[in-house]
Amino acid sequence: MSSHRQSKKRRYITWGVAGAAVVAGAGIAAQTSMAATTWPAQKTFTGRAFDTCAAPSLAAMKAWNTGFYGAAAVYIGGKNRGCNQPNLTASWVKSVSTLGWKLVPLYVGSQPSCGSGGSVKISASTAAAVGKSEADDAVAKAAALGMKAGSPIYLDMEAYDTTNTSCNDAVLTYVRAFDKELHAKTYRAGLYGFTSSSAKAIANATDKTDLPGNLWYALWDKQNTTTADWPFASTQFTGHSRAHQYMVNSKETRGGYTITVDRDAWDAPVAITG
Repeated sequence: MSSHRQSKKRRYITWGVAGAAVVAGAGIAAQTSMAATTWPAQKTFTGRAFDTCAAPSLAAMKAWNTGFYGAAAVYIGGKNRGCNQPNLTASWVKSVSTLGWKLVPLYVGSQPSCGSGGSVKISASTAAAVGKSEADDAVAKAAALGMKAGSPIYLDMEAYDTTNTSCNDAVLTYVRAFDKELHAKTYRAGLYGFTSSSAKAIANATDKTDLPGNLWYALWDKQNTTTADWPFASTQFTGHSRAHQYMVNSKETRGGYTITVDRDAWDAPVAITG
């Protein structure tokens, strides 16, 4: 398994630099609770991205600003977040955004009771209430960093046994409550998960109400694409709503700074900053 897992282990992700565009409405069709709200235009990035457990220093971000990567995921919070974030401040966000970096806020909330990820687990009896309260925390942390309304927040959901019906139902209840509260506060919803479990549970759910409109799928096939290996129905998560973690634990040096990252092909929303 990748060290992308939270739970006190290092975690890395990747992002892309092909370009950024602002579009309106992409990735929200399935998010029914958003229908009555006037939303800020979505800020979309398409290209290659990276992430690492702790946000790199500003000096490292300057050195890595070579054009190979154009976006970086940052762990804004969550009870199961694996690393402290001494560099991740509103000032850092403003500075790296000025350099041209696009940022993806990632929140490591409660994890499935039938999975190995995280020490704080989802309970069926409290899934809805905890999902709502953790979404409130995620929004507060994103806003404090200067990530404005209309930004996405990607919920990290690690691998679990989706054949465990009660566990799977609790996960979906939690995710729906989390996303509904994000929408109420005018933040877009995304989910990071595995094609064999957590991402599949979202994609295959019959009832799409309040499920995320953006899916970041982990499939470590080393293919820099969000289409050629897309494992779900071709009609799902279209319109700049997909990201693909395709390579893990890649140790890379740029400008004298070495960071171990995971790589992603990105075609989905990024934070609205500045």
